[in-house]
Amino acid sequence: MNAPVKSSRLTVLIIEDEAMIALMLEDSMLVLGHRVCAVAGTLEEARRQVANGGFDLAIVDCNLKGEYAWPVVDMLERANIPFILSSGGSLADMPSAYAKRPLLSKPYSMVAISDALAACELARG
Repeated sequence: MNAPVKSSRLTVLIIEDEAMIALMLEDSMLVLGHRVCAVAGTLEEARRQVANGGFDLAIVDCNLKGEYAWPVVDMLERANIPFILSSGGSLADMPSAYAKRPLLSKPYSMVAISDALAACELARG
């Protein structure tokens, strides 16, 4: 098996309702050599950002202020935009279509973030 090639600089959309976690993810993206184009903290903001495009990959918190993010995940899927799911709790209600997607469990580590990005890169081909 070939070793994964270090990804080029990605433009990342962060969908996260907790400001401190969003800031930590943004810092992590910068450290890993990527750029964050926007942070969306609500389902409505996330829908707008996904509809506007302009990013290579999204990191999506599965629960945004008490609402599941599945409608946004569906939009990303339809647009063929890679995404990483994020959760701090149980995902028993996760749609089976997304069960094999890269998942970050809170609290994150830099290694976990890097591994999830690598998994998306491998899936993109």
